[in-house]
Amino acid sequence: MLKIGEFTFASRLFLGTGKFSSLDIQAKAVAASGTEVLTFALRRVNLDQPDQPGFLDQLDLTRFTLLPNTAGAKTVEEAVRLARLARASGLCHMVKVEVIGDDRTLLPDPIATLEATRQLVEEGFTVLPYTNDDPILARQLEEAGAHAIMPGASPIGSGQGILNPLNMRLIIEQANVPILVDAGIGSPSDAALAMEMGADGVLLNTAVSQATDPVRMAQAMKLAVEAGRLSYLSGRIPKKEVASPSSPMEGIPS
Repeated sequence: MLKIGEFTFASRLFLGTGKFSSLDIQAKAVAASGTEVLTFALRRVNLDQPDQPGFLDQLDLTRFTLLPNTAGAKTVEEAVRLARLARASGLCHMVKVEVIGDDRTLLPDPIATLEATRQLVEEGFTVLPYTNDDPILARQLEEAGAHAIMPGASPIGSGQGILNPLNMRLIIEQANVPILVDAGIGSPSDAALAMEMGADGVLLNTAVSQATDPVRMAQAMKLAVEAGRLSYLSGRIPKKEVASPSSPMEGIPS
């Protein structure tokens, strides 16, 4: 089971809700993914009337934990304000902190992310900051009280997979809180690799919503995350530079 703060999940796949071609496809993909956590940008929600019709209409939200994110925020103040509005609207007190530092690359602002995390932890939020793959920053976010760290595999929506496996491995090895690989996942093999490396979960959106068949891809991602986790727990064999017979050689008559 994956435990983040007071929340516990059987599924280790978190799914975004944006960019689906229709609400019907969105609902079917969510079901196929087996996810228990749905994330969405707070800017897409009418926070004054969160129960009004919207992009989550075809989902039974009582079956999911909502993970609103502060996408679009460019300052500490904007991120904190959005999180406060989400809690005041009764959406959830668990929030994905996202402070974008550059419009072209959509890479996070590390300093603002750290400060927003610190403030929201002090205010009692369960905080999951989206950050780059810097092990030092990941450690500082944990020290600031983050309940999980979400390092990006590669730029948001790029589908490039894990660009810096060394840094990702360092982040995973040093962490005392869950590590959820976020952003840049393009295929089930990317998700499986992240889980094989020891990540505690994967969050993705575009890889499913923009696939030719989002529903099948959602199922593929579910299976990949499960397979990667099983592989990590099972322990893969070490890589060797030379061949090694598959059959035992002992006891064979010469």
